[in-house]
Amino acid sequence: MFLRLALLVNLVFISSALPDEAAKLLPADLPMEQVIDHYIGAAIKEAKVAPAPPADDATFIRRATLDLNGRIPTVAETAAYLAAPEATKRIELVDRLMASPAFVRNQAQEFFTFLQGQDDPRQAGKRTALYTYLLTCFGENRGWDRMFREMMLPDETNVTLRGAGEFLKPRAKDLNRMTIDTSTTFFGVNVSCAQCHNHPHVPAWTQDHFYGMKTFFSRTVEVGGFLGEHDFGLVKYIPNKGKEKVAPVMFLTGAAVDVPGLKEPTRDERKKDQERLDVAKKAKKQPAPPQFSLRAKLVETVLKPGQYDFFARAIVNRLWYRLYGRGLVMPLDQMHIENPPSHPELLQWLARDLAAHKYDLRRLTRGLVLSEAYARTSQWEGSQPPPEELFAVAQARPLAPMQMAVAMKLATTDATTLPVAKGALEKRLAALEQSALNLAGFFPQPGDNFQVGVSEAMLFANNQVLQKELLEGNGTLASRLATDADLSRRADLAVRTVLSRSARPEEIQALIAYMQRRGDRDQAACQQIVWALLTSAEFRFNH
Repeated sequence: MFLRLALLVNLVFISSALPDEAAKLLPADLPMEQVIDHYIGAAIKEAKVAPAPPADDATFIRRATLDLNGRIPTVAETAAYLAAPEATKRIELVDRLMASPAFVRNQAQEFFTFLQGQDDPRQAGKRTALYTYLLTCFGENRGWDRMFREMMLPDETNVTLRGAGEFLKPRAKDLNRMTIDTSTTFFGVNVSCAQCHNHPHVPAWTQDHFYGMKTFFSRTVEVGGFLGEHDFGLVKYIPNKGKEKVAPVMFLTGAAVDVPGLKEPTRDERKKDQERLDVAKKAKKQPAPPQFSLRAKLVETVLKPGQYDFFARAIVNRLWYRLYGRGLVMPLDQMHIENPPSHPELLQWLARDLAAHKYDLRRLTRGLVLSEAYARTSQWEGSQPPPEELFAVAQARPLAPMQMAVAMKLATTDATTLPVAKGALEKRLAALEQSALNLAGFFPQPGDNFQVGVSEAMLFANNQVLQKELLEGNGTLASRLATDADLSRRADLAVRTVLSRSARPEEIQALIAYMQRRGDRDQAACQQIVWALLTSAEFRFNH
């Protein structure tokens, strides 16, 4: 019943054909977290499911710190949070984490991975001009609309904006790929299925949609290492049935875009156009912009006031997926009429709110993590968990490469060596991040249905260099444990440092028994305890 209602309502929302008043969305001035919990709660109630209770405080601080700062909390941070008054502790925690420089670095890292679209784990710790650009953007809290404009129309003469060109430039020699990647990344629609024929499962997607989108990029060219654009050019294609035709300049909504002078250039026009590009190439400069930029027309079309059906919805869905483990639309690149959102009104409200607040991703992120839905436990006590699309229980999410690497570095550090002063602690944590860059390359970027692979298992089993780096020497957790004669304190400190929670009585007993059996090799026993906790499923996931 719930899914049928969602489908019927979505037929209205997916096209944005009706104003928000007709859609009966909640008022725009309500707190975002209240809106989220209203729509999520209504769907759970309709499905007659009792939602999971809130996660305990230790779990919440670990979850939020990983999501917002890209690391696990320190022992001192967890202790302070557990002791804080209940009334506003979660709001204060979220605001503290988002005020940290680590939030900016984590946002830049997450979006760098997202925009690069690379599955190669060796790229996880790379730092390129695109990362530097994103670091500047999130440091200034630059709107997503402005970032999109700068990536579609990169100004490579400006040092601070140069990295924005790294999205389009690697794709300039394959305009089909540029079309598909741009549509998938920024609009949540993979149009590749309409390249050779009309979409077999979505009647609304035709070849005109693919080639209409491609037309926006048809004049894009790489010129001497810079991104340029021809003055002329149109796209022709042969439909699955019929004769060759000129593709319309058309956005995903199906609305044709008026483009002056859309024609084949004359010989003289083509010559002058090429001369303009050749002059720039010889001077080793970015070419002057064309008389009429089709990419600029795309930006204008996408960012038209009141038009947020694809652009805003796609990034809302992407952030929701990152923080909740599942998108409101799944798969993320199938945002079309035949694949309705699980909560259409919620997605539309969040998209409207994002556009109304100048595409402020920081504001959106804060609202998403302050909801009751985000704070639920991932442990389901019943026999059969509810459907994931209800968000009645939190999803366990595998750590991203940099999260995993930084968490491993911090989890194996003697907590007593960390500075107490805020500024000094931030500096030390930033240094830990830097030292984790190479380690990140060992871990894959997790996707749906993630499972630990053979390479990761072998890494933990056989990499002596990694074990030595994390377990041996002064300043490590293992060396700290070995100095404490109280085996109970050892066990509790190991669990609190690595897993960010107090050890349970049965865990303390088991760890004490192990250390007693290994009394002849005390240092090695401490190292093995840390390694066992570090390689556990509980550490590997954000739960």
